Amino acid sequence: MKKVNALYEPEDDGSLERPGVWPSKPIVQRLAPIEQSSYQTHLDAGLAPPPLSTSTVRYWSDYSRLYYHPKSLVQLSEFDVNDMLMPFEKWDVGMELFEKLDREDDLVDRDLRPFVEECDGLQGIQIMTGVDDAWGGWASGWVERLRDNYGKLSIWTWGLGDQGGNMSTPREKRLQQIENSSRSLYALTEQSSVYIPMSNKPNKIPSYLSIDSSSPWHIGALQAIALESISISSRLRSSGGGRGGLQNLEETFNSTGKRRIAKLELSIADPDVLSEKSSEQIGQAEKTGSIISHRTSDGDGEQLAEFDIDFFTKDYRIGNVRSRTKEHVFGRAETSRGEWNLNDDRDPRDRLGDGPTVQRFSAPLLFPLLDSFPASIFDVGSGEANKLAVHAGLTTSTAVADQVRGIEQIVRRMHMVSLDEREALCNGLQTMAEEYDEGWDSGSDIDEDD
Repeated sequence: MKKVNALYEPEDDGSLERPGVWPSKPIVQRLAPIEQSSYQTHLDAGLAPPPLSTSTVRYWSDYSRLYYHPKSLVQLSEFDVNDMLMPFEKWDVGMELFEKLDREDDLVDRDLRPFVEECDGLQGIQIMTGVDDAWGGWASGWVERLRDNYGKLSIWTWGLGDQGGNMSTPREKRLQQIENSSRSLYALTEQSSVYIPMSNKPNKIPSYLSIDSSSPWHIGALQAIALESISISSRLRSSGGGRGGLQNLEETFNSTGKRRIAKLELSIADPDVLSEKSSEQIGQAEKTGSIISHRTSDGDGEQLAEFDIDFFTKDYRIGNVRSRTKEHVFGRAETSRGEWNLNDDRDPRDRLGDGPTVQRFSAPLLFPLLDSFPASIFDVGSGEANKLAVHAGLTTSTAVADQVRGIEQIVRRMHMVSLDEREALCNGLQTMAEEYDEGWDSGSDIDEDD
């Protein structure tokens, strides 16, 4: 990434030219720079960029069209990308690196506070981090410091990665991912207002989605649609109605303040044929039963839309797992872009109402497909749409408890951490799962598989 661009001039401090304790000038050795992609070369020249493909996209910077402030790009000199001698793979490595650098120089004051002080009406901080490797430990250190400095501020953390759910990954690496992601799950949930796991390979993929799970470009595109759409209500103007800040969303699906892990789901459609598609789905549902909606609690008649893409659920294929015949939903926040056919919501402040708390935010702004976006992965409508209609939701339900318990059972069998650490981690995960059982008598809906 370049720290010098069309908007920002170089900041030459002349540190290498200053006289110091050495009698001669230092000799700087530099590795060969990474060759700039053809896409970026054309952008710099003011030319129309060529089409991108999975073979031409190596790094996320290959298709980035943003200008970054020089101080927003912080280099970690202790580690190199894809270094075989010092891999950045274990959770402890990331946490230790953060603690070391934070002792040397207050990272919050140096890297974040200057930007925070320029914000008017700051409603929260969103953090996107990988959790399969050492970045989970690095982010955990950051979030803990942020909570100390901004105690009442909403902190949303998005945990990205396979999280051990991709069965095509070698077993040893998959176990390392599970250890890292489980430690991130516990640490980040404890300090964040909301923690949202986002799998690189969704467990449920519709027929209209053709994604290459080995391409970070494809993976990032799908995750960007979900992340940008579910939070769009926080960026709307209050004068236009439909605005809902991060804290408003939290209150909808986390009324107790303790159910901080949310399940992210998504549906995508061509806006030109959305109304026609919705009519067909409703008609089909009436014939075959509940296809686009399901009952969420005993006898309350409340129905919630089902989504096409599930970023949360992972199939770890383990035995002795508690399974439920029915998912109980506590709360859900939904956002829609386009004219989706949705039911009315229920006010999250209505404590006397039956059924789950549901709040829906809508915006006419569709998701734009830029030339840097892999639009070919979507086969919706005519296939020629340059914008997408999106329906996304964050849900707290008993499905979260089932997933957390599944992770806890795997961690309990592992020998990759010390006994005391493993017990503390498992106990913490159990406590988190129990928050999704409190006040909900599941009765005979839970079975123990032998």
